Amino acid sequence: MELDTLHARTVGAWTQLVEGIRDDQWELPTPCTDWSVRDLVNHVVGEDAWTGPLVRGSTIEEVGDRFDGDLLGDEPVGRARDAAAEAVAAVAERMPAGGTVHLSYGEEQLGEYVLQLAADHLIHGWDLAVATGADATLDPEVVDVVAAWFSEREELYRSAGAVGARVAHGDDAQSRLIAASGRDPAWSA
Repeated sequence: MELDTLHARTVGAWTQLVEGIRDDQWELPTPCTDWSVRDLVNHVVGEDAWTGPLVRGSTIEEVGDRFDGDLLGDEPVGRARDAAAEAVAAVAERMPAGGTVHLSYGEEQLGEYVLQLAADHLIHGWDLAVATGADATLDPEVVDVVAAWFSEREELYRSAGAVGARVAHGDDAQSRLIAASGRDPAWSA
């Protein structure tokens, strides 16, 4: 699967879940410790907001703090939709040429960054689905691609504190990926 396609599919699935959030669900807990649904959506909107500048060559210093704080305002669904569309457009524009992006830990290959973004949208999509009672079934083809990529990085992410300890899981690929990301596949609010 082409990386821009992978990214677009994970962002599209994420956006559909955000569009399904009811007004009374924004303060619900999520599998992400200390994050409500609103906090989770704000985090991913922040990722999407950063995507365009970073894939187009900006450094973190050049972007500065413009994406800090509440990015959702009074129209969280619209803000999420707009940020997602811009991120998908930026990746589609830049992915064919490849190159590097400037991240907090240094320069990274664009393809690796896009895989990181796809994984973030996929896993946080699951977080959002289980928090809001939506269908938490992830795209099996996307799960396979992300799981293969993540298997080589799991311990690095864990040692950096980006994911929690691996938990017990079922036998299916989705449960294994969710567990590898430090989440209980049986989590419920």
